[in-house]
Amino acid sequence: MKKEILIALVVVIMVLLIAVMAFYALRGEPQASENSDMPTSAAFAPQTPPAQTLPPAAVNGSVKNGMHRVTIKTNMGKIQFETFDADAPKTVQNFLTLAGKKFYDGTIFHRVVKGFVIQGGDPTGTGTGGPGYKFEDELNPNTDSHKTGYQKGVVAMANAGPNTNGSQFFIMLENNPQLPRNYSIFGKVVSGQDVVDAIGQVQVGAGDKPMKPVMMTSVTAEEVK
Repeated sequence: MKKEILIALVVVIMVLLIAVMAFYALRGEPQASENSDMPTSAAFAPQTPPAQTLPPAAVNGSVKNGMHRVTIKTNMGKIQFETFDADAPKTVQNFLTLAGKKFYDGTIFHRVVKGFVIQGGDPTGTGTGGPGYKFEDELNPNTDSHKTGYQKGVVAMANAGPNTNGSQFFIMLENNPQLPRNYSIFGKVVSGQDVVDAIGQVQVGAGDKPMKPVMMTSVTAEEVK
């Protein structure tokens, strides 16, 4: 009898440990989990710094309905994506403001998960940095981008939980309908998907960080008229 009770206790403890490990794996980036194909904020969920008391100019107001074309020049080639201003106006405004301040210039894609995402936008290159503030998610289920979901080439914000957006973003390497709709979609690649795919094939080390830096040499944007 005692042996059966002991075995039952061991099984319960193992189940609890697995549950705890799964919880932490799915927090943060698309820490869709670091060991799975699901992003989260530390996987998608970068650990972002504490929010400022007052919102920064980057998210005061929002862009008008329209579209912008963003050009990301990297040491592996050029990527261009168009923004969904109507679907995620504050997110787009934040990205455009940071790009205009050259915030992204010289930063790296610090996380690459083959067949899943490439992630960048952290000024520290560690996956824990950001702009020094946070802003709310834009996850309107009535928008076309939200309905379409995380398809190959989609650009979305990484976060560390609800309403913790900062500067980190990711680009999808493949369609992923299983990814929870927790990450604000604000654009899609229109040119240079081959570059995104090439980055997605680089050799990585601990924390899914590329062994050789993949750098954004410049990030610029222009309005599409």
